[in-house]
Amino acid sequence: MATVLIVDDDAALREGLAETLTDLGHAVRTAASGREALAAISRDTDAVLLDLRMPGGIDGIEVLRRIRAREDAPAVVVLTAYASPENTIEAMRLGAFDHLVKPIGRDTLSSLLQRLPPRATGTSGQTTSTAEGLIGTSEAIRRVQKQIGLAADAEATVLIRGETGTGKELVARALHVHSHRSRAPFVAVNCAAIPQELLESELFGHVKGSFTGASSDRAGAFRDAGNGTLFLDEIGDMPLAMQAKILRALQERVITPVGGKPAQVSVRVVAATHRDLAKLVASGEFREDLYYRLNVVPIELPPLRERTDDIEPLAEHFLSQASHGRPRPQLTRAAAEKLRHYSWPGNVRELRNVIERACVLTRSPMITADDLVIGDETWANDGAVPSSDLPAAVAELEARMIRHALDACAGNRTEAARRLNINRQLLYAKMQRYGLAED
Repeated sequence: MATVLIVDDDAALREGLAETLTDLGHAVRTAASGREALAAISRDTDAVLLDLRMPGGIDGIEVLRRIRAREDAPAVVVLTAYASPENTIEAMRLGAFDHLVKPIGRDTLSSLLQRLPPRATGTSGQTTSTAEGLIGTSEAIRRVQKQIGLAADAEATVLIRGETGTGKELVARALHVHSHRSRAPFVAVNCAAIPQELLESELFGHVKGSFTGASSDRAGAFRDAGNGTLFLDEIGDMPLAMQAKILRALQERVITPVGGKPAQVSVRVVAATHRDLAKLVASGEFREDLYYRLNVVPIELPPLRERTDDIEPLAEHFLSQASHGRPRPQLTRAAAEKLRHYSWPGNVRELRNVIERACVLTRSPMITADDLVIGDETWANDGAVPSSDLPAAVAELEARMIRHALDACAGNRTEAARRLNINRQLLYAKMQRYGLAED
């Protein structure tokens, strides 16, 4: 049997939870505000069910912070009817046992109390920013939000995996801004976008005269980040020779600038990839020791097609961003259904692109299904029937596919090349051939 304190300003909800918990065999106390809750907690309190929004000047986050600062802190489960990335991440970071969305059923309560941990001394801290972009209430994205909160203040390396366009850098930034390193720099490096011969200098820096073109000293990303966070995006594309140097930097916290002497670093590394690193290890394309060094805390970002409940909230968010001061247009029901039933191979990035295009091209206060140009419709809207001359028709189709891939990837050529299954050099050559480079 557990002693549970229910904290909520809604009397009906307090009574309902109390009745259910009593029926399950637990002792129950209640409080209607944050101040009452802090006064009611005693050494025999095993768990607190805590609402986030309460009157009286002390909200749920502040109550959580004060409870977790106690020597013998009980487990705290945050309850809210208004879950957001910010309050989910912050609650988990401050030590909440879980973060649940009302209403809470009997089976959920029973399972929750069976999982209660022993008491532990809490932690405290302040949030410095939001997790804008990690929008949604699906179980898949809420799992990610909770993992961010749990991992934010850890020193362990985090490996974020997800398809192109799912928002891996957003997760890395959220880990940074909700950590104690948030006042230090966040530095992002796309390992796939930098030529192999320049990557070492980009990451570790160089000294003046160490190679042709090194006209001055350069600190490099590891030292630019200082005591902050270094985000290594698309680390699965990093050359093997460079992987060995990254491993040493992670293990020994030492880097060697090109032409320079070893230097200590204290940065936290967060890495990301759209590739399956375990398969790359098996094929000899990625170092096994580096894989395990990176994969201490894995976070898997779901593709948008697996979180369809989040499509409309994301679209509404992008509409607000793209309206640029004018009244925000509204999605018709048919438009929302069209968004929901598309597979989104370009994920959240592609959705943002579609919404921004509709905002630019539509002056009506309502965005209809016809206003949303999605997927292969881009080709259909290009106009004429392909040429009857086969080489010309092939070239026309190729140009359309390249344009479509670039649109879906928001102009990111590295991502577009990967999506088309060709290398970057070939993509650049074809863009020049079809006059797309200027666009």
